[in-house]
Amino acid sequence: MGDSKEAGAEAPLAGARDRGGLSLLSPGEAEEPSTQGSALCLGGSEVKSRAVVKYSSAPPRAAFARLQEKTDLKLPPANWLRESAKLGPAGTTVLGNSKKSKPFSSFGMAYDFIDSVGNDVDVVSDSENIKKLLKIPYSKSHVSMAVHRVGRTLLLDELDTQELFMRSSQTGDWTWLKEFYQRLIDRKWQRKKKSKEHWHQKAILSKFLYYSINGDGAAQPVPSTAEQREPSGSDQTQDGGGASWPAPFDMPASVSEDPSASSQGLKNDFVRNILWTFEDIHMLVGSNMPIFGGGRYPAVSLRLRDNNKPINVLTGIDYWLDNLICNVPELVMCFHVNGIVQKYEMIKTEEIPDLENSNFSTKVIKDIAQNILSFLKSNCTKEGHTYWLFKASGSDIVKLYDLTTLCEETEDKYQNPFTMPVAILLYKVACNMMMKKNQNKKHYGTIRTLLLNCLKLLDKSRHPQIIASANYMLSELFQLDEPKKEESSECPLNENSDESYSEEEEEEEMPDSDENGSYSTSSDPPEDNKAVAVIKSVGELSVPEKYKSTHQIRPSCAFPVCRDTEERCKLVLSYVLEGLKSVDNSVRKESDLPAADPSTPIPLKYEDESTRGGPEGLEKQMALFLDKMGSLQKGNYSSQSGMIPGSWQHKMKLQLILKSSKAYYVLSDAAMSLQKYGRALRYIKLALQSHDTYCCLCTNMFSEVLLFLSQYLTLCGDIQLMLAQNASNRAAHLEEFNYQTKEDQEILHSLHRESSCQGFAWATDLSTDLESQLSVSCKCYEAANEILQFSDLKKQNPEHCVQVSKRMGNVRNEIGVFYMNQAAALQSERVVSKSVSTAEQQLWKKSFSCFEKGIHNFESIGDATNAALLLCNTGRLMRICAQAHCGAGDEFKREFSPEEGLYYNKAVDYYLKALRSLGTRDVHPAVWDSVNWELSTTYFTMATLQQDYAPLSRKAQEQIEKEVSEAMMKSLKHCDVDSTSARQPLCQYRAATIHHRLASMYHSCLRNQVGDEHLRKQHRVLADLHYGKAVALFQLLKDTPCELLRVQLERVAFAEFQMAGQNSNVGKLKTLSGALDIMVRTTHAFQLMRKELVEESGQPKSDAPSPAADSAPGLNREEALKLLSIFESRLSFLLLQSIRLLAPGKKKASSDVEGDAALRINKHVYSQLLRATASRDTSLLERVDVLLHLLGQLAGGSAVQ
Repeated sequence: MGDSKEAGAEAPLAGARDRGGLSLLSPGEAEEPSTQGSALCLGGSEVKSRAVVKYSSAPPRAAFARLQEKTDLKLPPANWLRESAKLGPAGTTVLGNSKKSKPFSSFGMAYDFIDSVGNDVDVVSDSENIKKLLKIPYSKSHVSMAVHRVGRTLLLDELDTQELFMRSSQTGDWTWLKEFYQRLIDRKWQRKKKSKEHWHQKAILSKFLYYSINGDGAAQPVPSTAEQREPSGSDQTQDGGGASWPAPFDMPASVSEDPSASSQGLKNDFVRNILWTFEDIHMLVGSNMPIFGGGRYPAVSLRLRDNNKPINVLTGIDYWLDNLICNVPELVMCFHVNGIVQKYEMIKTEEIPDLENSNFSTKVIKDIAQNILSFLKSNCTKEGHTYWLFKASGSDIVKLYDLTTLCEETEDKYQNPFTMPVAILLYKVACNMMMKKNQNKKHYGTIRTLLLNCLKLLDKSRHPQIIASANYMLSELFQLDEPKKEESSECPLNENSDESYSEEEEEEEMPDSDENGSYSTSSDPPEDNKAVAVIKSVGELSVPEKYKSTHQIRPSCAFPVCRDTEERCKLVLSYVLEGLKSVDNSVRKESDLPAADPSTPIPLKYEDESTRGGPEGLEKQMALFLDKMGSLQKGNYSSQSGMIPGSWQHKMKLQLILKSSKAYYVLSDAAMSLQKYGRALRYIKLALQSHDTYCCLCTNMFSEVLLFLSQYLTLCGDIQLMLAQNASNRAAHLEEFNYQTKEDQEILHSLHRESSCQGFAWATDLSTDLESQLSVSCKCYEAANEILQFSDLKKQNPEHCVQVSKRMGNVRNEIGVFYMNQAAALQSERVVSKSVSTAEQQLWKKSFSCFEKGIHNFESIGDATNAALLLCNTGRLMRICAQAHCGAGDEFKREFSPEEGLYYNKAVDYYLKALRSLGTRDVHPAVWDSVNWELSTTYFTMATLQQDYAPLSRKAQEQIEKEVSEAMMKSLKHCDVDSTSARQPLCQYRAATIHHRLASMYHSCLRNQVGDEHLRKQHRVLADLHYGKAVALFQLLKDTPCELLRVQLERVAFAEFQMAGQNSNVGKLKTLSGALDIMVRTTHAFQLMRKELVEESGQPKSDAPSPAADSAPGLNREEALKLLSIFESRLSFLLLQSIRLLAPGKKKASSDVEGDAALRINKHVYSQLLRATASRDTSLLERVDVLLHLLGQLAGGSAVQ
């Protein structure tokens, strides 16, 4: 008798027989069964009916034994009431125990077929209840049913008021309903006793079934046992033995402790569960009707009738519906007179509506079914409520009451015995939907509504596990890492989505129309105002589409739309808190920790910075942390509350705590993106406290949880780093960090029941010291990286591993820069002649160590760009070390020291390594240009220092000049003057300065050198070359008139030096004309100078042509005056010399027109210059104007060529 289940699929006949199931048979298809259902043509109109057996525990179908005429059914057969394995479930049938459905029979079926509940099926019920509803317009008998709604599914159960009120008289459990019943329905209620005739008929029926199984009681073999127990037709099931009603909350511990366990009274006791589609109504029906073989079809139903009593309409409908539900094509009727068998008659199912005295319209039955379903759908709107459908005996009025509302008006609202089964069913349906991996987020609203309604029904003190589990599932519905775009696109805004979609507001909006017939109360007596809805006359049910479902039984349950991540996480945490409370209350004992007052803030533990020992203290705490992480791998367990590992409380609290840690992590990440760093640190502290508690409770740490911890610590490191970089708002960050909500406090109280939550205190303190914050940030990243090394997380999560390494490199760079800046500050405060202090050297070592580790971090992940930046910073550190050694000794006796050279060369090496790390400029142009500039600067600084502070005590002049020249040329090589960029003017200025310095050096060499004429000539050419390049570059710049003027003056001085060494007048005249030409070409410098002077004084510009230029930062007037005086002096000298050389006595008598013209112009300019320089009160601008005028005359006249 093993049970068999079919997962909703329609199986072929052979398979169904093997499993004791049924397949669908259409008329005329005895040999070839159909699995697609049958449309039976009944009474001339087609009624669509289709049945699929979902479950059957019946043995293989056997042919019934046809009894001989005159068999006396009053005499018991030999096998009567004997239990036999061959008889199957029928063997337990005893006289007086009717197969009346139990009050929770629909719940038993719903538990077994949870997939169908809420979505696919309209009704779940016993077939007897379905038949009773469809016979309402034809029957005067009373109807009393409990109706519950789960999603779009209605669960129908018989509510036996007789049994209920008998129980109430004994226990007092249902007094409120009994009083209500007596007050409004039946003022003189008394128990109705069954007649002797009733018991006599039941005995004959029982004996008939046993005879049919074994014939005349002989010992001949029987093909197979009967499939079912005794039938329960409408005329036999109106009365009978009492059902087993449990007391309110009289549930075994297994229900509250394990929601998946079935409880007494909630089992699926039906032999057969059938998915029956009647027209457009889908029903999951339980049936116990015996089905036999032996007729013209493989399946027949067997009935016993008194020949003296004709079949009436009620009996005909009963037989017809039974056969439709079980898809039995034929009915075998055995007639008897006073217990004596008379005859058998075979009737096809489709012929039953046309039997004499039992004629009815199948179309009307269809209309009744649709009207009743619409009526119930329209009015049974509140999920979790128990509705009572009641029709008094002999009455035409059908009323629907909300028993949950009535029960809540009593002292104990949990007196409704349906509360627990309904809550469990809501919970199971939600669980089932959650377990489906392919669930779309659109179903989350439905799941949430189911769980919220489940929680409304449960008593927190009696059902902690279901409450904790439901709250955890509610928290799981919210995807913490869900992108905002998905939120807005998938979840339509619904302001009332926090409430159930079946609240009273929706009901009040439904129209009061006569067509519905369920909301008009004007003609009802005043005492009927307790009814939710009323059918005024059962005759209305026969009118097609009289009742239309105006309430959408499964509306789109919109998931609540959260404005932002913070709101979504707060909702998650509210559910987590309720779950934690439920778990804590279930394990709380007298010996437990004293219950904390939620209104009292948890004291925050602060440590003095001095006691922590700064970074050294961090090292100790990190060592303890890593030791703890190692012990986690061994599965150590420590809980202060005494929870038993493996208990439901232990498992549930682990899940809730992990969820809270995730929520706080997401909150922290969101606050981080809003630059609320104090708030972010508070949230990540709560996340790490939650995780610390999880570690204390966990007996086996999963790699996924370790990955979470690594992510938490990484974010904590980010926050500490940002706090270090935003020290200006420290007060605001501190205020946000210390703020605590009541919800956060209560969650912390729950965490403190299990651990001290101090495992990560070293990472979450808000320090006021910059060095400490940077160190904490670094240690967080190091801890996150260490966790990745504990298992295969590094291989499984390469992206996260790369991010952690990148962050470690970044923070080590920050710490290195911090120490480097501190060293530079100490250096600036130090007296120039004082030697390098030990503190500076220690800071250099710390900075260098951080840079070195950071470079290793970036190189380990192949990040060439960032590695190059850290190499560049290391080069800068070397330059600072070099600068520190330049201060030793007397400033007047200062020389470029070997230590300076050593560190500058080290800096060059690091810059070159950075360029090699990048490879080519295409990798990262900006970084490449930056490194090139720094390298050029290093070469330039080194060359400048060697030139200005030549180490003549250690090296020869020629060697120094060679080294300076090489360094300058290398600097020039790495100085890109051609590429257009923001740095181009700087590069041009640098290159111009280099050329100027080289030209000055060769000029100086030429003046001081005696002897080697070849070398002198080489120096002369180089000096002239570099002067020319310097002038060309300075002319490209718009804000360097003084530099340009100085170079030109040096060129003039160079020309004068050359002229001094010449003997012939012709040579001197030629050199002199070149010098005057240089003087004329300084016009550009004076125009730039004039432009700046005009802008400074606010005078209008003259019409004199001047090149367009950007506003300069300001002219150095002192330097400009000095250079101007020199220029006037040298111009005066050159003009005087040219006049002397061009004088008539100095040249031949032959006429020289050009020479004469030049002489006149030079004399004229010379005289004007003497008059201009004679005046001492002339302003700088006026002097510049005069010079521009004079230079213009020289340029326009016939000057000496």
